[in-house]
Amino acid sequence: MAEIIQERIEDRLPELEQLERIGLFSHAEIKAIIKKASDLEYKIQRRTLFKEDFINYVQYEINLLELIQRRRTRIGYSFKKDEIENSIVHRVQGVFQRASAKWKDDVQLWLSYVAFCKKWATKTQLSKVFSAMLAIHSNKPALWIMAAKWEMEDRLSSESARQLFLRALRFHPECPKLYKEYFRMELMHAEKLRKEKEEFEKASMDVENPDYSEEILKGELAWIIYKNSVSIIKGAEFHVSLLSIAQLFDFAKDLQKEIYDDLQALHTDDPLTWDYVARRELEIESQTEEQPTTKQAKAVEVGRKEERCCAVYEEAVKTLPTEAMWKCYITFCLERFTKKSNSGFLRGKRLERTMTVFRKAHELKLLSECQYKQLSVSLLRYNFLREALEVAVAGTELFRDSGTMWQLKLQVLIESKSPDIAMLFEEAFVHLKPQVCLPLWISWAEWSEGAKSQEDTEAVFKKALLAVIGADSVTLKNKYLDWAYRSGGYKKARAVFKSLQESRPFSVDFFRKMIQFEKEQESCNMANIREYYERALREFGSADSDLWMDYMKEELNHPLGRPENCGQIYWRAMKMLQGESAEAFVAKHAMHQTGHL
Repeated sequence: MAEIIQERIEDRLPELEQLERIGLFSHAEIKAIIKKASDLEYKIQRRTLFKEDFINYVQYEINLLELIQRRRTRIGYSFKKDEIENSIVHRVQGVFQRASAKWKDDVQLWLSYVAFCKKWATKTQLSKVFSAMLAIHSNKPALWIMAAKWEMEDRLSSESARQLFLRALRFHPECPKLYKEYFRMELMHAEKLRKEKEEFEKASMDVENPDYSEEILKGELAWIIYKNSVSIIKGAEFHVSLLSIAQLFDFAKDLQKEIYDDLQALHTDDPLTWDYVARRELEIESQTEEQPTTKQAKAVEVGRKEERCCAVYEEAVKTLPTEAMWKCYITFCLERFTKKSNSGFLRGKRLERTMTVFRKAHELKLLSECQYKQLSVSLLRYNFLREALEVAVAGTELFRDSGTMWQLKLQVLIESKSPDIAMLFEEAFVHLKPQVCLPLWISWAEWSEGAKSQEDTEAVFKKALLAVIGADSVTLKNKYLDWAYRSGGYKKARAVFKSLQESRPFSVDFFRKMIQFEKEQESCNMANIREYYERALREFGSADSDLWMDYMKEELNHPLGRPENCGQIYWRAMKMLQGESAEAFVAKHAMHQTGHL
């Protein structure tokens, strides 16, 4: 192995001598490079190989290439690239080849190889890398697409890209993404040929090129792909995606019309078709010769377009009265409602339309809970409280066991300053399962804090603690303690702590809050701090190493602390902590002892 490493280092010497001779590196730097290279070579030549060693080798060489590039720029020297950079690039490619042969299945390694070749190697070399990668990873359509795009956009070879797509489709005959990208590529190819032909015509050059036939220039190859793909891949979504791609190319009007007509003919029973057809009305310009110029005229024109969209949606929900179709309709109305507009006329029309559509859909019970929520939240955001309440009430009638809907309804009522909030919270709890009620109890307590007396708020917390059990009660106890400190200071917080100290479960934060409250007092009582730590350790002492460390720091740093207690606390911690917690504690304690904490 030593001979191999020596031989590879000797292979580097010509490039290193050139680097020193032309003044890019000093003699000391060359020696450092040789030493580092020897270490890296050893790691990739030993019997047991690790992928990380190959990655580190490549990264070092890339860093060296970039440094050479920067230094060339600095001194303005651009010669001897064959002897220096090309030699390094060739060596890195060799390392990548070894690594990709050993770890064939590592796609990320192949992609790193491709990225390196894109930046440093020739196009021919990269083409070979893509071929090798696809021979192993032929089951990944994304890699075929990447290779074809590179052939098309970087090598400017439409034929190579086409061949790659055709090979890919033999492996993945039902892959929508492949068909879409192949379709896009052929349209791009046709557009490129059209531009070339225009340039030749401008220069009055008569070029006989079979690629310039009228059929190819009109996108005949893309049309063939379209026809083949829709015969294999069914569904409006794929059809619409092809139409969206075709619409990016102005010369493909005939193709766009054919795809659009087929969409309407083949997929009338798909909500997506109706949704697309309806939204298309927004893009169709007015038939009148004069375009609107004033803001008001523009708003009226936008209003007309939206009315045409809604006319299509109305026909759609009659033809296809499903939840999915109504979802498309209400989503469109919501999008237009939330779109910014300075026109009061347009905002009013959008609100009226949204509410009309909502009422129809609600009556038919064809909206999901999510739609009620979205609509109510949007109306609330724009301060349409009456309409938001109408939606939220309708939602709670339909989804009586949904905590989210009740919370939304109560949020709207709180915003509306309703006098019956407390009664409505009580009503919600009648309909809901206890395990989904925590957010409502918190909302009630927060509302009560701002609107009612301390006694009323405390009564809410006490009711909540009786109703909420298990892990959810932990959050509630923390909220209760925070409220007590905010509203009644330390004395009140301590009283609440005392009343809850046996009501398990707790969180560490519950005890840490009390420690912090105590420390914020002018006359901080160390005995109380010890009491809180001891109570916390009784609950969490077997797993929380930080708690033990903080207890020791408190004894060391507090003016009334007893540093002599630290030894006893340490040994108690060692007895109670288990597994990794004990190891973490020992490590933290050692760092603290050496002054790193």
